[in-house]
Amino acid sequence: MKKRIYIYSPSSAVRNKAGLRRAVARLKALGHEVELDPDVLASHMRFAGDDEARLAAIGRAAASGADIAIVSRGGYGLSRLLPRLPYEALAKAVKGGTRFVGYSDFTALQNALLAETGAITWSGAAAAEDFGGEGDPDDIMQDCFEDLVSGQGEGTGWQLARSDTFDEPLQARGVLWGGNLAMIASLVGTPWLPKVKGGILFLEDVSEHPYRIERMLTQLLYAGVLARQKAIVLGHFNNWMPVPHDKGYKLKTVVDWLREQVEVPVLTGLPFGHVPTKVCLPVGAKVTLAAEGRDVFLLWGHLGPHDHHHDDGHEH
Repeated sequence: MKKRIYIYSPSSAVRNKAGLRRAVARLKALGHEVELDPDVLASHMRFAGDDEARLAAIGRAAASGADIAIVSRGGYGLSRLLPRLPYEALAKAVKGGTRFVGYSDFTALQNALLAETGAITWSGAAAAEDFGGEGDPDDIMQDCFEDLVSGQGEGTGWQLARSDTFDEPLQARGVLWGGNLAMIASLVGTPWLPKVKGGILFLEDVSEHPYRIERMLTQLLYAGVLARQKAIVLGHFNNWMPVPHDKGYKLKTVVDWLREQVEVPVLTGLPFGHVPTKVCLPVGAKVTLAAEGRDVFLLWGHLGPHDHHHDDGHEH
């Protein structure tokens, strides 16, 4: 079914213009109508235009009436816009059926919007980064994106490492939220960290050494965020280099340490992050997490056009 996709740049400037062109061509080849924001290729220092230009682009995405509004790329830039984001316009667009999709820096907007309005957005592909490569896009990423576009996606599943097997079945239900760990940690102490109680918190990051990951998790721990959740789900933490000083300290060290700090179950292996294979996840939706043995399922059922915000699990 043909859908309208609006591509805009709320964060860093697109340097790989050929990649964006390839992304547009691929999305059109899938049968969709693609509209580029007028400032999608704008550049101001490292940003996709100055703050005013990017705020205007976000406003146009909200007013586009598109089925999908997808970011061109992540990077950095949304944090400095949080006090001025058009929250009401974005929430109205979500209610009207526009699904906002992105990840990485987009985490800041997603969680701020959730905190302000309860509106559901989607953690998933970025246009240039995921559809704009020289090789074919990842099959799972593309299938999940197409499920989202068509409204068919109802959940995802994966297998745990053998060392993480659940002897007793786990089931938890709560609001799914999170995204990029650095972005979530940076929202602590601000009005834009969602006050989700009894939620399912998912986290990923890129180019961060495990000690930096631990430090950010520590911030969430000491702020009381982690203990309030029903489960913590870790995606990919990739593109970092061990150094001789580590002496055996690695990512598994951090996960083991985290499990000692919280009574909440900590699951690993979520197919999401700065990796080619990524699923689409509804930030702000009520989900069911189920694990038995090595099998994990994250289920949200059919999110129709009226399921635009969550109604509980949030401290007011």
